[in-house]
Amino acid sequence: MRSTDEAGVHEAGAHEARCVLVTGASRGIGRAVAVAFASAGDRVAAQYASRDADAAETLRLLPGDGHVLVRADLGEPDAAVRVADEAVAGLGRVDVLVNNAAVAPSPATRHPVATASLARWRAAWRRTLDVNLLSAADLTWCVARHLIDRGAPGHVVNVGSRGAFRGEPEFPAYGASKAALHAFGQSMAVALAPHGVAVTSVAPGFVATERQSDRLAGPDGDAVRGESPFGRVGTPEEVAAAVRYLASPEAAWASGTVLDLNGASYLRT
Repeated sequence: MRSTDEAGVHEAGAHEARCVLVTGASRGIGRAVAVAFASAGDRVAAQYASRDADAAETLRLLPGDGHVLVRADLGEPDAAVRVADEAVAGLGRVDVLVNNAAVAPSPATRHPVATASLARWRAAWRRTLDVNLLSAADLTWCVARHLIDRGAPGHVVNVGSRGAFRGEPEFPAYGASKAALHAFGQSMAVALAPHGVAVTSVAPGFVATERQSDRLAGPDGDAVRGESPFGRVGTPEEVAAAVRYLASPEAAWASGTVLDLNGASYLRT
């Protein structure tokens, strides 16, 4: 009988196990991404900010051995550098970076221009950009330089958002940060291609994560599901499958792409 690791590698096309850093991995999309890579035989460093119990559950769910947790608030100065260093120390190297951590839309982060105070407006913008964009830029720099110094190929996948294209009127900092993340990824795709590093982004629509369970179960649930002609919302596992494909050697030629994952709820050309 094959071991779990052997089965995962076989299903992934017998690829060599890689070392993957996933940010925002305590639950939701980040957890699903971490599980997808680990199920394929890769080793994962799962970054999280504060949810110790959720992070421990993520670690428990990862098949195989050699996975590590990295606790850090990516909104703090130099946290990204420490996360990259701890991931390399814990795994031995990093081959794939998934920039998933984000300050996401919620009642606590709502800041519509017509009603938010200037103090709330400024706080939302600074916190959102620090986590969603600037930490991703720092982590990309750290991992890219690590790969270049090793002379090794690699992948960076950014988790953006449909909101970058359709707008987020009650969470403008979020929409702007994701649009900037997409643009940053395309700049890095050009800059890092000569070094064998592919950079892509995914742009999910509404996804059924733990954070959204109350809204989906409440009076707004049908309207949210109705945004897609499929009559449902996406799943973390669907996003994770796309991320894992984009991080595969077979997808290197997709470098620079922004892949929509919104169930035809928002179309663009």
